[in-house]
Amino acid sequence: MNAELQEIQSFLCQYPPFNELPEEVIEQVTKHVEIAYFRKDTPIIHFGDYIKDLYMIRSGVVEIHRRNGELYNRLDEGDLFGQRGLMTNNKVRFPAKAIKDTLLYCIPQKIFQQLYDQHDTFADFIEVDHHARLRQTVSITHDANNLTTSKVMTLINRAPVRIEKTTTIQDAAQKMAEEGVSALLIMDAELDKNDEDNSTIVGIVSDRDLCTRVLAKGLSPLDEVASIMTLEVISVDHNAYVYEAMLTMLRANIHHLPIIKKHQPIGILESGDIVRYESQNSLLLVNSIFVQNSVEELQNISKRVRDSFVRMVNEDANSHMVGSAMSVIGRSFKQRIIELAEEELGEPPIPYCFLALGSMARDEQLLVTDQDNAIILDNSYDEKKHGQYFADLAKFICDALNKCGYVYCTGDIMVTNPAWRKTRSEWEACFADWIDNPNPEALLNSSIFFDLDGVYGRLKWAEHLNSFIVRRARKNTRFLACLARNALNRKPPLGFFQNFVMEKNGQHKKSINLKKRGTAPLADLIRVLALSVGSRSQNSFERLDDIAEAGILPQGRAQDLRDAMEFISMVRTRHQAIDVENNIKPDNNIEPETISYFERRNLKDAFQILSYAQNFLKLRYHANNKFT
Repeated sequence: MNAELQEIQSFLCQYPPFNELPEEVIEQVTKHVEIAYFRKDTPIIHFGDYIKDLYMIRSGVVEIHRRNGELYNRLDEGDLFGQRGLMTNNKVRFPAKAIKDTLLYCIPQKIFQQLYDQHDTFADFIEVDHHARLRQTVSITHDANNLTTSKVMTLINRAPVRIEKTTTIQDAAQKMAEEGVSALLIMDAELDKNDEDNSTIVGIVSDRDLCTRVLAKGLSPLDEVASIMTLEVISVDHNAYVYEAMLTMLRANIHHLPIIKKHQPIGILESGDIVRYESQNSLLLVNSIFVQNSVEELQNISKRVRDSFVRMVNEDANSHMVGSAMSVIGRSFKQRIIELAEEELGEPPIPYCFLALGSMARDEQLLVTDQDNAIILDNSYDEKKHGQYFADLAKFICDALNKCGYVYCTGDIMVTNPAWRKTRSEWEACFADWIDNPNPEALLNSSIFFDLDGVYGRLKWAEHLNSFIVRRARKNTRFLACLARNALNRKPPLGFFQNFVMEKNGQHKKSINLKKRGTAPLADLIRVLALSVGSRSQNSFERLDDIAEAGILPQGRAQDLRDAMEFISMVRTRHQAIDVENNIKPDNNIEPETISYFERRNLKDAFQILSYAQNFLKLRYHANNKFT
């Protein structure tokens, strides 16, 4: 084989789908390849033309357009085009134009047809576009671990058994025996079932409660069951993953977990139901957090967080699972630290709710993170009487979190800042002002507060505040437009020629920040769309479910966004895991040349989906307009 043919064969072997074909097949293909050259701004194929070759880009850049002239894709070295036409009566469906001087390898239709008929890997690749290819990649990864894709609702095999709070303890015990269950949900018929913000559940009672709260204390079986029920009912949404349910049960030390859909129970998970899904490493870490008796002890076990993270990544956990697990671990540190703070400072003078903000609230936290938090105080708060206690509490918590690896927030969004210790009514007034009088600059600094979750104390207050935000935001188009404008500030790192645009200065020169340029702008635009449809979900993937159900995106685009978020997050988590294994300080910056062609190609697909979504948001809210 002469040098020119060797060069062609070597090039083909680098790129899919040829890199999965036998060597002898590649040799045969190489012998039939013809070379074509097109100067910049030269059409290559026109809509409706007769097409007889599959084209592979050796060098240069090619734009693919729809028949109406709209840009469909921009391709570069190693990419293929023309396959659609070869599969549809040899008519060009998508015209192509060289936008840089371009060298093409032309593979005759006869060879294309032989490869398509005889090699499944070739046919599979040809049949999917870049959106479907990314989806296929994400699906393959998910299939590697059932734990990451199993949702709790798949484990429900019966409706929950309910009784009224006025039922006697004896009747409750008989009901358990008759139904063959170990827990009952306690309901209150007087609550308004039509109020979407409330559930009619007022408590839960288990067979263990009958032993420890009735027999052990000699209570009368004729007392009402309300006297022994657990009031603070911990539950999870029906869309939660099994892994999330496991972490919730261990974190709260409970054995029965109601599953909720639209604020109403649809089943109860028991600890035995999910034993087969147990992932001991992460769960044992959470369990260990709650038995530590000092900040120093917590600091010592915080070193295991990285090991747990690496283990999950190496076991092919998806990003939703990793983000959820790391967020639960982070919440657990916060909860135990607050307990230790109250032990040292004494019982709080008034009720409060400690909030997690940002990625932890969304269950999307990874290794590289700082602490973003706030406090909701009871409306009876008096600065003179209570101010010093909560200032001391805030300092204790933030200092301890910093020691445990959750570093101080450089933007000072922490409870040590008095501005972020507000009463319930003050928080509502604050959000009302942000929403009713939107200012893009102010919203840029406050958008993190639109992802909030209760961690400790009066958790219902966080739910009520979220409900207030959603109700108010959904009605305010001007606010959503301002939020949309801010969501467009961070662009995906793709240049005009679909090459990666990398950082030009600083420590991370010639790299891409996958958070700043990928997951963060995705989370931003998903948040805008979620608020516009009244979604009360916090997690980006769960918000996308609500967005898809509302039908505000073109068909299939919500799934595209899900796939893009998943793949960028997967590359980001793997990058951080590799850094940890190599004793390098983990970060969010990757150098494209250090990852595989497979990952580079799919990252471009994911970033292109983000770009399309930002264009949709811009059109929907005319976010290029200026607001005053």
